[in-house]
Amino acid sequence: MTASEILRDKVILITGGTGSFGHAVTRRFLAEPVAEIRVFSRDEKKQEDMRILLGDQRVKFFLGDVRDYASVQDAMRGADGVFHAAALKQVPSCEFHPMEAVRTNVMGAENVLAAATACKVRRVVALSTDKAVYPINAMGMSKALMEKVAIAKSRSAGDGVFCVTRYGNVMGSRGSVIPLFIRQIREGRALTLTDPHMTRFLLSLDDSVNLVLAAFARAEPGDIFVQKAPACTMGVLAEAVRQLFASTLPIRVIGTRHGEKLHESLVSREEMARAVDMGEFYRIPADARDLNYDKFTASGETRISEALDYTSANAPRLELDAVVELLGRLDFIQRELRGEAAVEPF
Repeated sequence: MTASEILRDKVILITGGTGSFGHAVTRRFLAEPVAEIRVFSRDEKKQEDMRILLGDQRVKFFLGDVRDYASVQDAMRGADGVFHAAALKQVPSCEFHPMEAVRTNVMGAENVLAAATACKVRRVVALSTDKAVYPINAMGMSKALMEKVAIAKSRSAGDGVFCVTRYGNVMGSRGSVIPLFIRQIREGRALTLTDPHMTRFLLSLDDSVNLVLAAFARAEPGDIFVQKAPACTMGVLAEAVRQLFASTLPIRVIGTRHGEKLHESLVSREEMARAVDMGEFYRIPADARDLNYDKFTASGETRISEALDYTSANAPRLELDAVVELLGRLDFIQRELRGEAAVEPF
């Protein structure tokens, strides 16, 4: 099914719609015969900037907060599909304010899903993160709980399909490391690197939009869709950015940040035991067990013992030349090289 077939005459709501993902998915959807795109967020300045930038009457703006059920429900009425991207995403902020992460990432998601059920929305795709797999920080823990809430709600959603997409850091998204490297180069400062041996997946905004469209079209209730992607070390990534911008500024290793992992994990071995390889992504069906505890305590799964996690350490690893080529194809990098726009306009 093509994007045009998926979106034709649909009313789509995007929570957190003024963020990096919201901008990317809105632009993609405006190229299709969508009836209306509702951008839901709590920042009126970003909404105004986005309204001026897009200039398309099909985009409607709703001011509200996912923490407030009433404002979510007001935006939800009449929607055919929801992409739930609103979240607190910065690891250090969530470490110092974990209950804020819970209120937005967990209780906010519960509000979105409850409103979707009440408004009989046909499909909801909730965006998650690699940090939800074996979480070690508050952000990952809250997103892991968000996934559990979505899967639990999918069992009682009636005709609605609630599912989750999970991917690693998106290249060029607000607060990510590549825009930081570019800003440091522009300001003539050393590139700060936590650990050159860390590995990260290399996922573009277009990849993330393709994943949510695939989930929107093909997911069953409670599915988790995981985007496959190549990976590289952080040392290679920093050097690739230096090469692209012809910089000789030094790289300064500053040590691991609060709550930061050495490698990104996208699928646990427990999930890999039941995952379905769909080519460009994995589909993880919901656990079908019920509250018959014998199924949890009296029998096990040999497949789990044989499975391996899917991580940035065992994903296909790109060397320097390949990373330079990959980064050089990204729109935001090309604009920066031409001096046409800031890396982080929103």
